[in-house]
Amino acid sequence: MEPSHESSVCKRARRLRSDAEQNRDRIIEAARKVYRHEGLSASMACIARTAGVGIATLFRRFPNRTELIAAVFEDAMEQNRAAAIAARDAESAWDGFRGYIEQLCGLQADNRGFAEVLTMNFGSAKNLERMRQEAFEAFTDLIGRAKREGRLREDFSSEDLPILLMANAGVLGAAGDAAPAASKRLVSQMIRAFSESDSDALPPAPSPKELLRGMVRQRWAARG
Repeated sequence: MEPSHESSVCKRARRLRSDAEQNRDRIIEAARKVYRHEGLSASMACIARTAGVGIATLFRRFPNRTELIAAVFEDAMEQNRAAAIAARDAESAWDGFRGYIEQLCGLQADNRGFAEVLTMNFGSAKNLERMRQEAFEAFTDLIGRAKREGRLREDFSSEDLPILLMANAGVLGAAGDAAPAASKRLVSQMIRAFSESDSDALPPAPSPKELLRGMVRQRWAARG
């Protein structure tokens, strides 16, 4: 019995599937890079150019912006969900609370678009919406535990977290090269403000020279 040979039609179909998968991966990687630096306001056309594909190819893979954002941030959202649950279950609720906020703001510093994703409604992206909701519920439980421990201010609200993220976004966008140190300083200041005691030590502040140099570079970059 003679061995069968793959038809040219099957070979072409397999090649097309492979090309489509490669294009999808390129688009996700390009979007990850663009969103990291520009936030979610970046256009689909910009992402297509960065990926080296046509806009029609992008929309074939991702018919709308929400689907693309979901694909890009799924790993980060799972990381956030796992961090919130681990913080909720920590032996010390205050240590869990502080560690979670520091980790979340670190994710924000690494990816400018991530903080925006945290406040979006992903009704059509069920998995992403589930992870976001589970993280929020775990953080809400953590707030209650930390208050019962007597370490977290009674007037702290879950709405204070997005306020902190907005403030941190402003620092990250304005401080240029000094942003990592300035962000850590801000976050530690806010954690102290949330605490019933202020014994936690702060990390060192950026030097005036570092801040000035970073802000000048940021202004020049904004002007193109």
